[in-house]
Amino acid sequence: MISITLNACGIYSFTGASISPEVKTISFQNFFNNSPLGPSNMSVLFNEKIKDYFERNTSLTLVEEGGDLEIEGTIEDFSLSPVAPTAEGGRNSQYFTGLTRLTVRVNATYFNNIDDQFNYENKSFSFFKDFNQNTEELSSNEQEFLDEIFDQIILDIFNASVANW
Repeated sequence: MISITLNACGIYSFTGASISPEVKTISFQNFFNNSPLGPSNMSVLFNEKIKDYFERNTSLTLVEEGGDLEIEGTIEDFSLSPVAPTAEGGRNSQYFTGLTRLTVRVNATYFNNIDDQFNYENKSFSFFKDFNQNTEELSSNEQEFLDEIFDQIILDIFNASVANW
């Protein structure tokens, strides 16, 4: 009974999306990689993941352009920074990084062409993955790290747009 009531109003789903019943389509402009670093296929990976996430978690139809909802943006940063220094080998040795942080930052713009009260422009979303370079090589784990980071960034974009969080 509750499920019928919630679905009947057409604005709530169990994924947290609160999409008006008038909204039927969504379009994505490619997120281009403006970061000087990172793998060459990073924007392709992000574009496919975000489209797939919205298709799986909403009833919206994906269209090439001019959707009721439009999302576009750029990948602005792919950076590595030391997080936890450690001294190895005694007092006279150099300090090494115990943990390194991989951070990715994405800027996104969201347009709701039916109701513009939730629109935003160039909103920054970022997430990171800490890893130990002594036990995990970036080159062999980069895809896994990016998947984890992109999953969180896409969830944040989803929540800021159709979940209105």
